[in-house]
Amino acid sequence: MSGLNFRIGQGYDVHAFGEGDHVMLGGVRVPHTHGVLAHSDGDVILHALCDAMLGALALGDIGQHFPPSDDRWKGADSSHLLDHCNTLLRERGWQVGNADVTVICERPKVGPHALAMRERIAAVLGVALDCISVKATTSEKLGFTGRQEGIVAQAAVLLVAL
Repeated sequence: MSGLNFRIGQGYDVHAFGEGDHVMLGGVRVPHTHGVLAHSDGDVILHALCDAMLGALALGDIGQHFPPSDDRWKGADSSHLLDHCNTLLRERGWQVGNADVTVICERPKVGPHALAMRERIAAVLGVALDCISVKATTSEKLGFTGRQEGIVAQAAVLLVAL
């Protein structure tokens, strides 16, 4: 350890919309007019969180740990990816102190599902509900998210020493 008792990481994930009738967000199945194009279940929230956690400890990125070329991750539940990243943190003496996620999309509406997402993420990470924030914004109909061609999530995490 570097002598600090905390680390900060940030993550970002994006997926284009494709065929389907739902998206996975924060481990929750959210009904939608489209699915996402992805190797796993395409959960942008959990992917951004994984990248933030890995980045905080300089452990690379989600693509290094779960490469799309590896069929083990085809259609995978991203909660398993998040659990694996959490295990890596704990093995190194760290835990998530808090996480803050912003989803950027016009639709689906995140607000009605945010509490369920927070509960799922908190359960996977083994932290209190008030340590997890999930919120959303639109891009005011600008860019690919504004044209409803895809969805983005950004995450920030604070890791604390065990």
